Amino acid sequence: MEFKEVDAFPDILTVKHIAEYLSLSRKTVYELLKISPQVGGIPSFNIGGSKRVEKKDFIEWMESRKKEKMTQWQPKGNVKRFAR
Repeated sequence: MEFKEVDAFPDILTVKHIAEYLSLSRKTVYELLKISPQVGGIPSFNIGGSKRVEKKDFIEWMESRKKEKMTQWQPKGNVKRFAR
């Protein structure tokens, strides 16, 4: 099971889906699922003893992580602009 595009994912994702897509260990994904979504964790729900993630929530989580990374990045020091 290898997904190169998020659109190819099923509507409900397993830890394995997310781990393979992000090239992370399943343990790391479980850690991300334990963190509250308000502070950067992946939103999830339980079915029996298993964690599941809705595809739309996973996509929104990835987008929010990208936006957060972009707003945190600031050039350090005296950055010179190159003119042509």
